[in-house]
Amino acid sequence: MSELLKISLPDGSVREVEPGTTPADIAAAIGPGLAKAAIAARVDGELRDIMRPFDGDAQLALVTAKDEADALDLARHDYAHVLAEAVQALWPDTQITFGPSTDDGFYYDFAPGERGPFTDEDLPVIENKMRELIKADKPLRREEWDRDRLIQWFRDHGETFKAEWAGELPEGEALTVYHSGEDWLDLCRGPHLASTGKLDPAAFKLTRVSGAYWRGDQSNAMLSRIYGTGWLNKKQLNAHLVRLEEAAKRDHRKLGNEMDLFHLQAEAQGSVFWHPKGYRIWRELESYMRRKMDGAGYAEIKTPQLMDVRQWEQSGHWGKYAENMFAVPDMVPEVDGLGDGPANPKVAPDADWMAIKPMNCPAHVLVFKQGITSYRDLPIRLGEMGCCHRNEPHGALHGLMRVRQFTQDDAHIFCTEAQVVDEVRAFCKLADEVYRDFGFSYHVKLALRPEKRFGSDADWDKAEQELRDAVAEAGMANDDYGWEELPGEGAFYAPKLEWHLTDAIGRTWQVGTIQGDRVLPERLDASYVGEDGARHRPVMLHRAIFGSYERFIGILIEHFAGRLPVWLAPVQAVVATIVSDADDYAKDAAAKLQAAGIRVESDLRNEKINYKVREHSHAKVPHILVVGKREAQEGTVAVRTLGEQAQQMMTLDEAIAMLKGKATPPDLAR
Repeated sequence: MSELLKISLPDGSVREVEPGTTPADIAAAIGPGLAKAAIAARVDGELRDIMRPFDGDAQLALVTAKDEADALDLARHDYAHVLAEAVQALWPDTQITFGPSTDDGFYYDFAPGERGPFTDEDLPVIENKMRELIKADKPLRREEWDRDRLIQWFRDHGETFKAEWAGELPEGEALTVYHSGEDWLDLCRGPHLASTGKLDPAAFKLTRVSGAYWRGDQSNAMLSRIYGTGWLNKKQLNAHLVRLEEAAKRDHRKLGNEMDLFHLQAEAQGSVFWHPKGYRIWRELESYMRRKMDGAGYAEIKTPQLMDVRQWEQSGHWGKYAENMFAVPDMVPEVDGLGDGPANPKVAPDADWMAIKPMNCPAHVLVFKQGITSYRDLPIRLGEMGCCHRNEPHGALHGLMRVRQFTQDDAHIFCTEAQVVDEVRAFCKLADEVYRDFGFSYHVKLALRPEKRFGSDADWDKAEQELRDAVAEAGMANDDYGWEELPGEGAFYAPKLEWHLTDAIGRTWQVGTIQGDRVLPERLDASYVGEDGARHRPVMLHRAIFGSYERFIGILIEHFAGRLPVWLAPVQAVVATIVSDADDYAKDAAAKLQAAGIRVESDLRNEKINYKVREHSHAKVPHILVVGKREAQEGTVAVRTLGEQAQQMMTLDEAIAMLKGKATPPDLAR
């Protein structure tokens, strides 16, 4: 008789079951309600198919739709597989490649056959076929195959892309395929729901088609990528579609054009052309951040854009980021017969190379290393509004959110080990003040050591615990701040705390960060003289709050739907005339507003006042001061506030006082 397996449940009870028993069997034994609700299982913490038999004694937690994170990931994974099966059912000569779940849905990449690339017009047809497959309630069955069998199957069925991928998988390792019924399968690690019928046919929507290179390499074949969004029920889908509609209205690229803030063009891929109004927002943010950093004891510096590649090799960045760095030879054309001038330069074989900095940290170490530093000098906080460049792929660029040239509100704190927790706690307080000034709530997460990293395990243990202790002392290591630890997501040189902001429509943005680094000071030989007279390595804390000015401005535009707080608005008020008889009064009013520090424009055009109001409202000007003959005689203005229906009549002095109050930055208003 086979030895029974011991399965421990969350309530502390233990069930003894026969080998071959599945989590679904245990759910059924507990009760029919749970048997119906359970969709997957966590076995010793690993998410698994509910129909997969236990391997041995195990801890079991059954997963239901109430476990939303797991349930959504499973559903989206299954929607991707159903999408692939539907496409091949409609166009059998299509080859499948890969299709993961995403933050709000899924996608799948296809190599179309004779029909050519897919288009958005194909999506309704594919959706209907997907609904047929879901309603058919086809069982999703896991099976292990060896590599050679898998390669041969894909070759026999004309799946050259899958065969190529399978050929690179480790020999001797059991690989898993999932069958959908008896007539379709795909290579997949899993897990999956028990059947296609566990999906809601009304809870998904295909959204768009784009191109994608096989394995993300531009030298490979171009594929068709079909995106979709998937949810647990129709209510969730509808709520998401409303959010998408609202997000489209708030798109910073659209609003940036309407508000005349910036533009992007092909001649400078991934770099921003800031217009006067957009750069005014930048300048206000920069002034705000300088005041915060000055108050927190930072010294501002400026470091070079170009540094010798050997410096980046020593820091370790060249080995990790070389493909994303811009490098140029340190040479002059027409020297010693090299090239024909700037139009046709050649590089000497022994030329030195310079790299445009993708980050500021190595340069800050070089500043720290000038002269002799004593322990009495620490902590040293060096800040820089540092312009950086990264060679992002064209397809990854996205307005202000993903660019090649960006400026960070960057700083590095050099301190002793005994000072780390206090410095991180102080940064937590500073970041909290900043985000609350902009009206954001946030979550704090700790990204832990990745598999490939520099530094000893002992140093990583210490660095991770220091960040935990600092957050705990700051009172943020709790559910109120969404505290969470993220295994494997740290930088190659340091763990990091991350601040995830929540915007007005519920989206999250990872912005601020602080990292506890013992690697870079060692690699770049940074040291200070300790109390014992010996040299010691400082701990280097990398930190930013905005992250980058470009991205933070994009987030602000979308968060406020263009209706920025008055202190940030590039134009805080417009004085608009009803009749030309009020022109002189309007000019005088604008001059007084400007003298009071208000960013003001006057609109004296021979246009109807409703047209002027509509135009300036469209440009998101916070206040429009309407003046006519009567206002000119009485020294008053009719104030129209953006987003409000009624207008207020007040004296010009009252309007100036009101606007001065609203135009004061929050840190100066306290």
